[in-house]
Amino acid sequence: MAQTSLGATSSSGMPSSGTAQAWAALGGDPTLLGRVRYEGTGGLPAELPVMELARSSVAVCALAAAELAARRTGGQVPSVRVDDSAVTAAFLSDRLVRVDGEAPTTFAPLSRFWRAADGWVRTHANYPHHRARLLAGLGLPGDAGVEAVAAEIGGRRVAEVEETVYAAGGLAVAARTPQEWAAHEQGALAAAHPLLTIAPVDASSVREAAGQPPRGFPDLTGDTLLPAAGLRVLDLTRVLAGPVATRTLALLGADVLRIDAPQLPESQEAHNDTGMGKRSTRLDLADRGGDRRTFEELLESADVVVLGYRPGALDQFSGMGPAELAVRNPRLVIAQLSAWGGYGPWGGRRGFDSLVQVATGIAAIEGDAGQLGALPAQALDHGTGYLLAAGILRSLTEQADDGRARLVRLALTQTAAWLVNGLGKGPAGETVPYDPEPWLTRTDSPMGRLRHALPPVSFAGGPVNWARPSGRWGTDAPEWR
Repeated sequence: MAQTSLGATSSSGMPSSGTAQAWAALGGDPTLLGRVRYEGTGGLPAELPVMELARSSVAVCALAAAELAARRTGGQVPSVRVDDSAVTAAFLSDRLVRVDGEAPTTFAPLSRFWRAADGWVRTHANYPHHRARLLAGLGLPGDAGVEAVAAEIGGRRVAEVEETVYAAGGLAVAARTPQEWAAHEQGALAAAHPLLTIAPVDASSVREAAGQPPRGFPDLTGDTLLPAAGLRVLDLTRVLAGPVATRTLALLGADVLRIDAPQLPESQEAHNDTGMGKRSTRLDLADRGGDRRTFEELLESADVVVLGYRPGALDQFSGMGPAELAVRNPRLVIAQLSAWGGYGPWGGRRGFDSLVQVATGIAAIEGDAGQLGALPAQALDHGTGYLLAAGILRSLTEQADDGRARLVRLALTQTAAWLVNGLGKGPAGETVPYDPEPWLTRTDSPMGRLRHALPPVSFAGGPVNWARPSGRWGTDAPEWR
């Protein structure tokens, strides 16, 4: 059984095989891997190589940031330092954050495992609208509690619960073994896809993108290297991978403006962790008047758009496809993130880290004696977030050569496939207690005294903390700084 308590495993300064794999997927120059140095001890013990996934995703993000900094200054690529202790705290940041000493709520009562007639089902109902859809899919009243849901699911087969709840717009996934997921059409497709893709937007459909001059960057000023300084990022993502990526871009100097729909609730507790360095506003894109016009104006001068809603969710709004976005802004970097990959029978479904762990067999691997388990952190979310930021940074570097719009695509299931099948476990090392305190800091914020994890992305001359703490979600003006 995987350990559930925090511990630490020694690491060395030798190159990480996971870093090399991820850097190759990003199209990076392999000779730059020698700029990365590993140190410290981590605390993400599991049956699967979670620590390798964590350090590798952070390493390539830091290396991509250092590479872009060098491109902008004309100097040498700064050295990168990956400290497993800092990486561990960052991957646990959503659990370690505090406001005036109060811990966040992690999962709502109806977000859990349920015993069905022929197996186990995992549901996600943290948001009120997801809870309502779960209960509607099960034919239960809106005030039904744990006992009623347990009784209803207990009398149904897992496949029926999965399909009925998803048909109602809710979230429920049957627990599968890795072998069962590999035999599933969605699992087979995920296994056939690369970890991530970066590609120029098809110039045949983006006439204005052809023949663009190389991207020019504003001069870097100040004592700290901020490779994303002067860049504008529209953040259309929700917990957790997308906000981790855009939080990282904010660390690196970007002006990040998160946009949410007014009718969709968001957790201030989640935003306390992932809103570092950003501003947050609310716009109704269905409003063809003021809000949509404001969004269009922001888009015209944006450098990056990050889309984290399920595939198809933004189709109702014309002009939101990658090619359409690039026609309007030929140097845009468009990043698309999904749970299930945007292809296959589950391509348009909603999903979260906890559900992907269950569907792909990770929960079965991490369990014991017939009980399902979980990774020691939301590692698929955090890992995918740092990979997403790395893909955006590498796209910006490539644009310095050709100026063309780029499309970056990632999915939690592809990160899961990398964790299960692509990464080596490595030596266990000596297990010692892990203390996150050296990697936590405290600052005053609009919500109160905020404790948060320090950023793990580190390179010589780079930032060591965000320029501003998280603010109150949805209260900033919809404008660039």
